[in-house]
Amino acid sequence: MCFNNEGIMFALLLRKELRSVLFSVKFVATFGAAALLLLLSIQAGITDYRNAVLRVDAARSLASDEMAHSPSWGGMSMTAFRQPDPLQVFVAGVANDVGRFSPINAREPVNLQNSEFTDNPLFALFRAADFSFIVAVVLSLFAILFTYDVINGEREQGTLALTFANPVSRVQYFAAKLLGTTLGLVIPVALAVLIGLLLVVLEGVPLSSSDWMRVLLLLAMSFLLFLFFIAFGSLVSALTQRSSMSFLYCLAAWILFVLVWPRAGMMAASLAVPVPSYAEVEGRRDTFAKDQWEAFNVAAIARWRDRTRAMDAMTDDEREAYRDAHLSAWADEDDGLRKTVEAAIETEGRRLQEDWQLRQSHQQSLGFAFALFSPASAYQIAAMNIAGTDPEMKDRTEQSMREYREVFSSYVERKQKESGGQGGMRITFDSRSGFKFSAPRARGTLDLSDMPRFVPPPATRPEVYASMVAPGSMIAGLMLCALAAGMAAFIRYDLR
Repeated sequence: MCFNNEGIMFALLLRKELRSVLFSVKFVATFGAAALLLLLSIQAGITDYRNAVLRVDAARSLASDEMAHSPSWGGMSMTAFRQPDPLQVFVAGVANDVGRFSPINAREPVNLQNSEFTDNPLFALFRAADFSFIVAVVLSLFAILFTYDVINGEREQGTLALTFANPVSRVQYFAAKLLGTTLGLVIPVALAVLIGLLLVVLEGVPLSSSDWMRVLLLLAMSFLLFLFFIAFGSLVSALTQRSSMSFLYCLAAWILFVLVWPRAGMMAASLAVPVPSYAEVEGRRDTFAKDQWEAFNVAAIARWRDRTRAMDAMTDDEREAYRDAHLSAWADEDDGLRKTVEAAIETEGRRLQEDWQLRQSHQQSLGFAFALFSPASAYQIAAMNIAGTDPEMKDRTEQSMREYREVFSSYVERKQKESGGQGGMRITFDSRSGFKFSAPRARGTLDLSDMPRFVPPPATRPEVYASMVAPGSMIAGLMLCALAAGMAAFIRYDLR
């Protein structure tokens, strides 16, 4: 009988809280705006994703056509493109900051170029409000607005003492308030999210089963963040006697969590672990490469002079016969020396790149460690990791492009040998006529049907799950701490 009475009382309290939330004026205004923002953000994400795919497809087709009409295989170069991820519809992350393509050849290092903000610099100033931004900034603020007076507001209205004139336990009352507020806020948002997901399906965004799993993980992390701010607002309300004071405290905490702490963490990390700019690293590599090629060119001229000096006393016919007999060996020698220079430049460039990436990784790890203490920034880190638009996306893409560069270079070298020529520019030196330059004639369209294609590695499920452990655990831990502290504070709360 006691259990039934407690169940009935809990149901009454829960229904009362739901009615007070759903039929309030601020609910209609705030969550109407939130639902509209969610749908607009998803639609804008769909449009941006489709435009990015169209640009990549058009650029890839143009690059393939230019390669097919190259005069020879010698010095062949192509362009590898970063494929947009469908989940950037929900979480743009750094997708617009990172370059969209990189040249692939034996002469240039892999370096993503031409980001979205290069073409539209205004968007770098006013960034897109994607799904993760709406959840971390807008919905978290709404959760605060609906919970800052969940306890002290009832006290100020005089209904708190009236409620406890009935046989109601404090734990039961606090649980009913939290559950009612959560359901009243989450259900309308969930409906807006479902409409947004339906819009994604109708627009034909290619989401695989693995992508849908990542979407579910993103929604779970969003719900967890929402629960934290509900629990935190209830905690502050149970710690203060006046709703005006709890609103100020909640607003100050929201500003700290959402706006101040993430940036302060990154600033502290940049001071603790300084990282040179990428332009500085490129400058060092270019200087080394310039010195190497200058030395190579000086040595090449000296070699040609030595080779032609032996032909000074020969007749024209003897000179031509001697040149034809040794030209292949000379070409192999020059090609070997050229490859030695390229290998030295590649080794130095890789060393500079790895050192820069190591410093950047240390700085990023330290900054993320600071940021994890803010549930809002922990959520954004988890969201970017789930969507594959995290700061490490550039390194992952460039690493896969460097691996492809080796495959492509081997392919070009094999095709060059099969075609029977070295391609590129031929340089000859004669003591009478000096240097002569000749280039191979165009041979028509090259057959690229067997050329290896660049396929960006997809984010695997274990990687996604592993990336969620730290931020997800931090948000869950902070939420449980706020919930337990709020319950303990309300048990000692003065009902008068």
